[in-house]
Amino acid sequence: MKKKNILFLVVAVAIAALLIGFTVNTPGSIDPDSYVPAVYSTPGALLPPIIAIALALITKEVYSSLFVGIVAGALLYANGNLELMLNTMLFNEEGGMIYKLADSWNVGILVFLVILGIMVALMNLVGGSAAFGQWAATHIKTRVGAQLATMVLGVLIFVDDYFNCLTVGSVMRPVTDRYQVSRAKLAYLIDATAAPVCIIAPVSSWAAAVTSSVPEGSDINGFSMFLHTIPYNFYALATLLMVVVIIVSKLDYGPMALHEKNALHGDLFTTEARPYGNADEEPTNPKGKVIDLVFPIAVLIGSCIIGMVYTGGFFSGESFVNAFANADASMGLVLGSIVTLIITFCFYMVRGVMTFQEFTSCIPEGFKAMVAPILILTMAWTLSGMTGLLGAKFYVHDLVSASAGALKMFLPAIIFVVALFLAFSTGTSWGTFAILIPIVCNVFGSGDTYEMLVISIAACLSGAVCGDHCSPISDTTIMASAGAHCDHVNHVSTQLPYVMTAAAVSFVGYIIAGILGYYSENSLALAATPITLVLMLVVLLLIRKINAKSVAE
Repeated sequence: MKKKNILFLVVAVAIAALLIGFTVNTPGSIDPDSYVPAVYSTPGALLPPIIAIALALITKEVYSSLFVGIVAGALLYANGNLELMLNTMLFNEEGGMIYKLADSWNVGILVFLVILGIMVALMNLVGGSAAFGQWAATHIKTRVGAQLATMVLGVLIFVDDYFNCLTVGSVMRPVTDRYQVSRAKLAYLIDATAAPVCIIAPVSSWAAAVTSSVPEGSDINGFSMFLHTIPYNFYALATLLMVVVIIVSKLDYGPMALHEKNALHGDLFTTEARPYGNADEEPTNPKGKVIDLVFPIAVLIGSCIIGMVYTGGFFSGESFVNAFANADASMGLVLGSIVTLIITFCFYMVRGVMTFQEFTSCIPEGFKAMVAPILILTMAWTLSGMTGLLGAKFYVHDLVSASAGALKMFLPAIIFVVALFLAFSTGTSWGTFAILIPIVCNVFGSGDTYEMLVISIAACLSGAVCGDHCSPISDTTIMASAGAHCDHVNHVSTQLPYVMTAAAVSFVGYIIAGILGYYSENSLALAATPITLVLMLVVLLLIRKINAKSVAE
């Protein structure tokens, strides 16, 4: 072991000496307007996220993996110059960590997380979560029921994926713990009903993101197009079907099977990692009632919806649909959560279940509970910034454009794979929308059917959600881990086989839809939707049969 440590130290010193020597003899100042790194808009531009993801899966440690990915990206951008690397990593206006933390959208998300953390601490302190758990115990009788209730709640909270992840986690965690559902399974259920639900919900922050990604001057109504993509969003529909089948048939495979087996014997975590310590074992207030949890959650949903349409101009005369399409989700969520926090405080004070001192004590507790996701999000944003500085989006643009022409009937399937890989590598589905949707709109001209455009846009959305769903550096995946109080690497590794199953079926679905859409002048391609869902069901039944056979042997 000591020899390995010495070897590692020698290699590290040698690399550092080489970089220092190179830096001393190379100018560290650049002209931002003309500077181009050596790997700009090449496959090398995707190296930083690939390094981070590979290290996370190998080492089972996400913080150092993300940091190494950031350093690799900054080094590539700086062409090996240490001085420029440090300045890029921290202070670059397009991707540096300081500027990512100064971005109003990002700060809004962080504030929203902290307020939700405070809300969870308040609900736990007054006994609302415990009371709901006791109520659920009398109404939810089985593990299947607990998981179905988690899914239903996830579907009902369709406004925003961050809001979904943390709310569903805080509400259902005591219930799923009672019925010995592993934390990894809970995290999957949360994640599978977050982005996949938001991307097919017309009233959501995701619908606004998609609508705003349609290029101006394209003569395409973004919101109308989004509505048309819903039945073609094969990954989202297949994932929801998959969740129902997995729960009802008690089908678990891959690493998840081990986690669920251990949970039935009392070990909800399987691994030693306990990222939230004893947060789930805090004493609760015996005065707590179910209303102490239901009322704040209901107010939070209503306040966030009002906050989002407010930022979109609803109260200035815009229609509800247009207001949602133009909403600033970050600002709306912050406004809604702050209003909810104030109303919740007043409600608890009137109920007599909390003192002012107890309320103030929950503020730092809520912040501490969110330190881990905030740290991961900050580094994930910075890693995405490094990827952007290396011109990854232009490489992807050329890749998709080169696939047009004679292969147009297979273009939806190609776009699905490209979007999946891009979202997986960058950890952002919204960024993938912004990159690919304008490209897809430009690829299809007046000679193509509108149906092919819709199918291709749907493939882009579907692939982006799929890549985001399984990426270790995705903010939604991070939030699902936080909501379930599950080790992040455990969540990623256990849900990956499920995601890849739905992705493979969706890929076949887009081949079928592309062929039907290419040769038909109408919506005949919609036949691909039931075909894809039936195929998803058949694949799951085959997996169940294989599992049963392996157990019997």
